[in-house]
Amino acid sequence: MAATVGGPDHNPDMTQTSARVLRLLSLLQVRRQWPGPDLADRLGVSARTLRRDVERLRDLGYPVHARPGTGGGYELAAGAALPPLGLDEEEAVALIVGLLAALPGGTVGGGTDVSSRVLAKLLPALPQPLARQVQALAAAITPVSREAGAGARPHADAAALLAVAQTCQERARITFGYTVAGGVPTQRHAEPHGLVLLGQCWYLVAWDLDRQDWRSFRVDRMRPPQRAGGHFAPRPVPGPDAAAFVRVSIDALLAR
Repeated sequence: MAATVGGPDHNPDMTQTSARVLRLLSLLQVRRQWPGPDLADRLGVSARTLRRDVERLRDLGYPVHARPGTGGGYELAAGAALPPLGLDEEEAVALIVGLLAALPGGTVGGGTDVSSRVLAKLLPALPQPLARQVQALAAAITPVSREAGAGARPHADAAALLAVAQTCQERARITFGYTVAGGVPTQRHAEPHGLVLLGQCWYLVAWDLDRQDWRSFRVDRMRPPQRAGGHFAPRPVPGPDAAAFVRVSIDALLAR
């Protein structure tokens, strides 16, 4: 039976705990040994909470060894056959957001990007269809600062994010209903570029084919996108990256 972190009826606190336990597992796979204080600091929790999370991993079948004493800490047993992660869509999204928000551009030891290394280790433990969706989501997100993303409770469901991310990765034109500020419904036809999480909102950055200009769309205001036929060559987003474009768009809206 697949090991599951969390469940379909988990509350927000349980979702937060599930994401943290997954981050703990990812850190243990990234580095051979972790001193307890360093690991607790990386996760932003107390030593007591860290011990509870380690116990949760052990209950799921992950062989985490504790080394007592001054030089003690935690390590994942080398060469152990790890059980598969039975994640649902919401937990998979929480994992990606946790990695990119808590470890933006961070490095551990060797200097390679932590998010990429963690994903490479965790993806084989996911069911294959979900692993492909998670890869698409990770590729579609433009990382933002820790302050912008950490601890956010995004106003978009996991299924919508995964569906939008898939179209970004495949460079597939889409059409979708969109409710603009004030509650006015519109229909949009766009070339999706990428996703940005700022504050508590997910934004899709896309080239609006009807307006022939770049736009950012709040994902929680989108109805499920439909493929509009055909693929497209990517265009350069104005500014340094998609996150900067969203910030400029929001500032311009507030200045009106």
